[in-house]
Amino acid sequence: MNRSEPELLLQSAPLLREGLTIPTAMRDVIIALLPALLAGFWYFGISALLVVIASILGCVMTEWIFTDKQKRMIALSDGSAILTGLLLGMTLPPALPLWMAWIGGVVAIGLGKVIWGGLGGNLFNPAIVGRAFLLGTFPIAMTTWNLAKGGTDNFFNLYPSTFTAPFMQVAPTDAMSAATPLGLMKFEQVDTEIFSLMFGNTSGSLGETSGILLMVGGLYLLLRRALEWRIPLAIFISAGLFTLMLHTIDPARFPDIHFTLFSGGMMLGAIYMATDPVTSPLTTKGAWIFGSGVGVLIVLIRNFGGLPEGVLYAILFMNAATPLINRYTQPKVFGRRG
Repeated sequence: MNRSEPELLLQSAPLLREGLTIPTAMRDVIIALLPALLAGFWYFGISALLVVIASILGCVMTEWIFTDKQKRMIALSDGSAILTGLLLGMTLPPALPLWMAWIGGVVAIGLGKVIWGGLGGNLFNPAIVGRAFLLGTFPIAMTTWNLAKGGTDNFFNLYPSTFTAPFMQVAPTDAMSAATPLGLMKFEQVDTEIFSLMFGNTSGSLGETSGILLMVGGLYLLLRRALEWRIPLAIFISAGLFTLMLHTIDPARFPDIHFTLFSGGMMLGAIYMATDPVTSPLTTKGAWIFGSGVGVLIVLIRNFGGLPEGVLYAILFMNAATPLINRYTQPKVFGRRG
């Protein structure tokens, strides 16, 4: 009797196949980021859009240059370079000169990914590497924040610094800026109303201002099972408890929980960057340790460090600790002692 399928199929492990692929995972994160990204465009106009495009171009071009000709299309089609550029762009000031955003993309892929051997070999989150480089190299431009313009009437009004030539001084008309909620709290002890923090009508990086929309994207990833939920939950719990303790001790100096969770890059970092499967622990216990460490470090840096924000360095520090966390949280092999 003829059969269309053989009775015995021989194939390499794993024998169980799922529909999850690298391009699918990258696409899910990009989709999740879209609501907050569109909000950033709404509040800051076309300059924010151009900054994100420049960042993505820097990542994609670097990926193309440093990838073998035979593997270029495969490397670009997985979407990792686009996602890195998108995440980096969302952490940048909306009025950042485009050449700086492009350089940030080049560094994110070049130093954050390529030198480690490519996708899956990097120790640190590439987007955070790019932002850390820009913050150390161009500190004034990276800490100059502009007022949210908002609305369709102002969408096409460019910030004067957007097309500033490389290594040239930013136009003086671009000096109109505004302090971020974190800056107001740290240096002036001025709180920001919860509504503005949740919906993004504040100064800051173009993609981190709307906490509610970032949480909506996180819920989408959770439903898609594309998110290690223990990491952001551990970050929120540890940061919230530490903040509550400090606020109880000195309410005039230290912010309350809602401010800590919805200000700055907390939501963007906790949901989309700390959960990077390559740079975060592989074990369940490790995820709790990693997230708790990030949350505590964020509160420490924000309240006792020289900078108002601490998400960047908190995640980088815990990325460096990830191999150690993996080593000591691996379950014991059955049948072996110790």
